[in-house]
Amino acid sequence: MLDDFLWRAALAGVGVALSAAPLGCFIVWRRMAYFGDATAHASMLGVALSLAFSLPIFPGVLCVALLMAITVSSFSGRGYAMDTLLGVMAHSALAIGLVAVSFLSGVRLDLMAYLFGDILAVSKTDLLVIWGGALVVIALISMRWSGMLLSTLNKELALASGFSPRREQMILTIALAVVVAVAIKVVGVLLIVAMLIIPAATARPFSRTPEMMVLLAAVLGSTSSLVGLRTSYVFDTPTGPTMVCIAALLFVIASVLWKVMDKVQREKGSVMESEYEK
Repeated sequence: MLDDFLWRAALAGVGVALSAAPLGCFIVWRRMAYFGDATAHASMLGVALSLAFSLPIFPGVLCVALLMAITVSSFSGRGYAMDTLLGVMAHSALAIGLVAVSFLSGVRLDLMAYLFGDILAVSKTDLLVIWGGALVVIALISMRWSGMLLSTLNKELALASGFSPRREQMILTIALAVVVAVAIKVVGVLLIVAMLIIPAATARPFSRTPEMMVLLAAVLGSTSSLVGLRTSYVFDTPTGPTMVCIAALLFVIASVLWKVMDKVQREKGSVMESEYEK
């Protein structure tokens, strides 16, 4: 089965979706979209350094993404607004990475594959790295679920319960770096955050509990990956961007459906209130 490139691509897409779902929910809850964007953009510098020193891409991207996330966390609140700091760091890291790549001689590099992903070229080794990273992220968040959730909802309550918000933030940072490192092959530097945020944002209105939101985001992310892969194969379009387009389409459909349901619910409530007054 793994000898078929489409099966490898499908498994890679599902692996990224499963790892991105819980993390994407925390990014939505904490309003950290720009933070994730900065970490993802920094991964291009990791690609350049890995190629320059003839190292595997995964550890290079992981180290640089983690360094970026820790740096941003350390400098926030020290004279700079968070959005300003993230904007400077994100675009600077991306630009430095692209310039550094241009200086590499004797290295065959498909820049578009790193910017927008090349899921159809996923090898068995890449698949092992993707699913290994996904399992690490899922295990990390599962073990720290209560602390991360309490720190997200109320820092004072988390402290009172014996959890350190700073430590939980660091765990979230590590998980984000791992997801960026495993997803770069699938959707690329510029689209990683889209696969983190869009399924979680789509699931949010229909979820009554945080756990339900994570599960629904995982289903939506996996659906976007598989449907996007099939659509790309049929219409001969770029696979990574097509997957994000499908995720965006699901978000639009879910938003319209939610508004219709909300309107019907309000009208039903008005009718019941009128009958009660009579």
